[in-house]
Amino acid sequence: MRWTGPDGFEADDSVERIDVDVVHGFLSTSYWATGIPREIVARSIEGSLNLGVYASDGSMVAFARVVTDRATFAWLADVFVVEGRRGHGLGRFVVSTLLDHPELKGVRRFMLATADAHELYRSYGFSELADPSRMMVIRRDAAELYGAS
Repeated sequence: MRWTGPDGFEADDSVERIDVDVVHGFLSTSYWATGIPREIVARSIEGSLNLGVYASDGSMVAFARVVTDRATFAWLADVFVVEGRRGHGLGRFVVSTLLDHPELKGVRRFMLATADAHELYRSYGFSELADPSRMMVIRRDAAELYGAS
């Protein structure tokens, strides 16, 4: 599916259109996925519902993905807007488009993790966990997994 956004930008959920090099380039230097190998990024895209945002020249300028069963649970991940394209409302465009995606209608729980965009996500209804003690996680060291530092 395709959506028209601000300033003529277009969102598209076609996995074939995603520029894996752009996604990998951003994620491999992000605070949450430093050093992630390209092949892991490609596999994460294959297993997710993705949304790329594209400029009129076809270049990918924003991205997000949702890990989901498309029925009960969705994890919003890897949301970014490339440097130089920020300030056009593309972060809001990508998040709102994914939250309203037809394949996610009826999903009861959307989750995410962020270190720096709490107010953006609060504006969509996200909040901190009422009881974080109910959540558990296994966190493996990136260096252990794929030799990142």
